[in-house]
Amino acid sequence: MTHRILVLGAGYAGMAAAVQLAARTTRRDDIEVTVVNARERFTERLRLPMAATGRQLAELTIPDLLDGTGAHFVRGRVTALDPDGKTVRIDHETTLPYDTLVYGLGAVADTTVPGADAHARTLDSAQDAELLATRLAGLRHGTVVVAGTGLTGVESAAEIAERHPGLHVVLLGRGEPGAAMNPKARAYVHAALERLGVEVRRAEVVKVLPDAVELAGGGTVAADVVLWTSGTRVAPLAAAAGLMVDERGRVVTDATLRSVSHPDVYAVGDAAAIRQGYGTLHGTCQSGMPAGVHAALSILRARKGKRPKEFRFGYYHTPVSLGRHDAVVQFTHPDDRPRRIHLTGRIAVRYKEVVTASPWPTYGRMKKMPASGAFWPRGGRFTRVAR
Repeated sequence: MTHRILVLGAGYAGMAAAVQLAARTTRRDDIEVTVVNARERFTERLRLPMAATGRQLAELTIPDLLDGTGAHFVRGRVTALDPDGKTVRIDHETTLPYDTLVYGLGAVADTTVPGADAHARTLDSAQDAELLATRLAGLRHGTVVVAGTGLTGVESAAEIAERHPGLHVVLLGRGEPGAAMNPKARAYVHAALERLGVEVRRAEVVKVLPDAVELAGGGTVAADVVLWTSGTRVAPLAAAAGLMVDERGRVVTDATLRSVSHPDVYAVGDAAAIRQGYGTLHGTCQSGMPAGVHAALSILRARKGKRPKEFRFGYYHTPVSLGRHDAVVQFTHPDDRPRRIHLTGRIAVRYKEVVTASPWPTYGRMKKMPASGAFWPRGGRFTRVAR
């Protein structure tokens, strides 16, 4: 009988799992791989802050990438999951059965702050970025508030300020921009934002209005556009289906990336709570693609009656764009603590571009040489979990 493997979500992690599975089973008729995603276009999330200022993204499609692998693509939004009956509901209409599931539905901007969902813009898709670019292009002057001082917020504020020097860009957040970097790299980020005219304010946004944001402790900041980059949330599907999830709704996995409550489900990417020796992975392309590959390998090893290996991953860098002509790359220890070494300026720009452009050709190489995707830093003693 054919073993049906269903991959939900074709982001960086889900796509890595799908390509690995499909490439390693191309000549087999006992395994069928199906990928479900809400959009046919692959979302280059690493480029969305750039696309938000009108710069064009490549038209990368999921069917093109899967071409020649034998994997099937289903376009649709996952609306329900039944892990006991082993079925997935698509767009409230179609039911897809599975024998093994890879859950990689990712995360979206957390717009639960009052007014954020109605009045703020997000960067959850290429379409979101294009709509924001159109809005910004129509403003000759005014204020753009970027809520959230994480990496997406910093990159977005820098891109907007560089592309639209006539706009006043305010970067608001509870944390300091570049807080996870070493002091010199952090100072470089601040200097770059100052050079671009970005106003940085340490403040918490508690409400988004049609033309302003309210701050904790009182006060408002007028805004013609609000871009929300403050945190992410995952879909409630896994929790509603009875899968064991953590306090953020992410699927809790064992060391092989298998759900601890449902052994026929594997979880990867932003929607998975993957524990390492230093703590739980935070969602990035850097860790998501290795997790996707490892989930695929775990599934295939289990199918052969072999014991899947433990997933171990160590971080190695944090590249951040500061407009099109500047960047900083913070090299890290495996547990994501900053090292003393970092890159800035043109060499950092080139480094960042190589990293940003790498996923698509990596998937292409995996189609031809699946083993090429199985190399990543394991993190040594940092990633060992005491049993």
